[in-house]
Amino acid sequence: MMRLHRVRVWAAAGLAVAMPLVCRAAKEFSMPKTQPAFSFPAHDHHSNENVTVAVDPYDTAAKGNTFVVKYREHNLLPVLLIITNDSDDPIQLTGMKAELVTSDRTKLTPDSEEDIIRRISHPNASGTHYPIPFPTKKVKGGLNSKEMDEIQSAQFRAKAVEPRSSQAGFLFFDVADISNPLAGARFYLTGVRNSSGSDLMYFEVPLDKYLESQKQH
Repeated sequence: MMRLHRVRVWAAAGLAVAMPLVCRAAKEFSMPKTQPAFSFPAHDHHSNENVTVAVDPYDTAAKGNTFVVKYREHNLLPVLLIITNDSDDPIQLTGMKAELVTSDRTKLTPDSEEDIIRRISHPNASGTHYPIPFPTKKVKGGLNSKEMDEIQSAQFRAKAVEPRSSQAGFLFFDVADISNPLAGARFYLTGVRNSSGSDLMYFEVPLDKYLESQKQH
């Protein structure tokens, strides 16, 4: 009877360990619903062109749960970029360049897909052995298919924004060795062009607006 009790205890303990792993394995990335850029605290609106650019850093544990990959564990800061075009003409993003400038003037550009994969991959690691099998097929450099799909689908890839619409996606910044990348930082976006191909004035978004809004929650 005692032996049977011990078996049940070990089985229950194994299930308690396995359940979070099952949930994590079943989790899939879903892009947050796109909201107008002006609805975010950290935004810059150009009244002449009627275009607004906003950024929303995913710097908290709660926001991090949006993703399958734990980017902050790899010193990557996901920042949601939203561009809203309230004009009557499309705008072009093919020449767009983004830059995050920290308070000490360190200039950060978004990591490429290859950079992100390289950073979070551990092809030489022995890997974690789970007590039950999971559908975690490795597709590249130690990444499973869900992680790879997330990296590809999360990034900002829009080449244009049609009239009266918005486009959104994530930029990933390498913030290794930067203790507080947002305080006093500014986000710059250049290379946005109107339908005639002329550059719009650059967008400048102070990240302190975001931090101040977080204090009110």
